[in-house]
Amino acid sequence: MRADTASDSASAPHPAPPPGIRFAGIGDEAAPGLAGQIRAHRLLGWSAIELRDIDGTALADLDDAAFDRLAEALREARLDVVCVDSRIANWARPITGDFELDRGELARLAPRCAALGTRYLRVMSYPNDPGTPLDEPEWARRTVDRMRRLARQAEDAGLILLHENCAGWAGADAARALRLLAEVDSPALRLVFDTGNGVAYGYEAYDLLTELVDRVDHVQIKDARAEDGEPVYTLPGEGSCRVADCLRLLLDHGYTGVWSIEPHRAVRPHEGRTDVGADGVAEFVRYGRALETLAAGLTREAAR
Repeated sequence: MRADTASDSASAPHPAPPPGIRFAGIGDEAAPGLAGQIRAHRLLGWSAIELRDIDGTALADLDDAAFDRLAEALREARLDVVCVDSRIANWARPITGDFELDRGELARLAPRCAALGTRYLRVMSYPNDPGTPLDEPEWARRTVDRMRRLARQAEDAGLILLHENCAGWAGADAARALRLLAEVDSPALRLVFDTGNGVAYGYEAYDLLTELVDRVDHVQIKDARAEDGEPVYTLPGEGSCRVADCLRLLLDHGYTGVWSIEPHRAVRPHEGRTDVGADGVAEFVRYGRALETLAAGLTREAAR
């Protein structure tokens, strides 16, 4: 899909989301620079964006002048920031790593989230050390301790950490995720559910969601199927992740909030793939339109 096709797509009427739902997307999946990220959301006609990297730089690492320009550009574009995706406890920061990196990133992001008008900060739960792995009880103990301290810091800053079903001790196991929430015991720790991570991390996303659905505050939309043991990322509804079933389950349990697209068809930071290609914006728009179509089907179902 070319950019002119994306422009034509933007001018036509498109389905509204289900009641209580907003559409958004992780901006750097459309373009590295903020201008392209804004353009993609304007073409979709969406009023919300999720932020991760700007020109390959994490939001926490932007200098103050660059951050001020970003905040002003988003205000001018009338785009609401619904979540910031941090590197805290993520796939690149094992449990044996320097905890001060995470505490420092949270401290830097707290005023920036406030300036952007969002309370939500995406985190993970520390992969084990790949070289000298801890035994499971020690991995669990250290993870819970770190997450408890981070949640306390977030609570003091008025933020909510959203733990993703991705890399880390509690990423692929509902019992561990529930244990993490229970033992941290803080209103500043909730869940973000990614519909498409199960293929890469070896679990069934829908089955996981059935146990966690009432703890989910934010949703990322991804779909994939396995080919030769590797994930192949697809448009939503075309993979094996039961995206429609996941979204239906969320709606049935009263979920209101954001459905944010993370296509992963070109950009996969954990694999070092950050080039969206020449058609990044157009492909992002295509993905967004596919979500709109899928969501419209759910709305029609509910009206029967």
